Amino acid sequence: MSELKGFFAPLTPGGNSSIAPNMPWYYSGTLLTVEYLTDPQNVRNMLPPELELADENPGAVALIWADWQSCSTDGEELLDPLRSQYLETFAVVRCKYQGVTYSRCVAIWVTKDFALARGFFQGYPKKLGSMGVTRVFNHGKASPRLEPGAKIGASLAAYDHRLASAVVTLREPSETNGFVNGHPMLHHRWVPSITPGAGNSLDQIITMSGVDFEGGQAWKGDAKLELHDSQWDELESILPVQKILAGYYREVGTTFNGGKLVTDRSNPNV
Repeated sequence: MSELKGFFAPLTPGGNSSIAPNMPWYYSGTLLTVEYLTDPQNVRNMLPPELELADENPGAVALIWADWQSCSTDGEELLDPLRSQYLETFAVVRCKYQGVTYSRCVAIWVTKDFALARGFFQGYPKKLGSMGVTRVFNHGKASPRLEPGAKIGASLAAYDHRLASAVVTLREPSETNGFVNGHPMLHHRWVPSITPGAGNSLDQIITMSGVDFEGGQAWKGDAKLELHDSQWDELESILPVQKILAGYYREVGTTFNGGKLVTDRSNPNV
């Protein structure tokens, strides 16, 4: 009898059908970030009871458009670009748990199934969506260049309903690409019991961060941001914009090779 292989389902004797490969996962791409303030109570409403608000700027939110190219160790996905290229848009807040401040993704949309599966493994609340972000090339007239005055636009939709639109006008180089998404992530991983009403078979709090981080020159500028809801997705109603702080753009590279279990409340017997 053959051994079934794969990191995720579907498992097969060859293991090539798995929706996502074994770790580590390598990422190269660009981040367009708009940071803003909402009422801290809105952030509190998105946190489980055991998490606290961050001490400083508790209402700070980062909405980030990421244009990624990713692969596993052998890099074969890079030669089949539909398996390596995707976009995602995600909302990040900060929180505190057991005295430590973390970043936390509370809403996220992606364009590919393998990114969706990786996110469930990492505790990201991923959904499928469609999005676009202006690409920066430093040649030709069909692209902004990394210079003062460059304008970069972005949009997000799901089920054909527009959820967000942004324009960032670059002003100057920056030491960072913001502060909200600057901590290790703290996420919950859970799977409801197959028995109705029996709680969660998997119930974990985990933390993680990338390794081997590389970053290009970050740019800072002014930002405009519009958020919306649909009958299937909430964004404007859960994290409405109170005040825009800044926009950022940066090219980055990082590696994900696992995380750390912080708290385990799983009950696999239900």
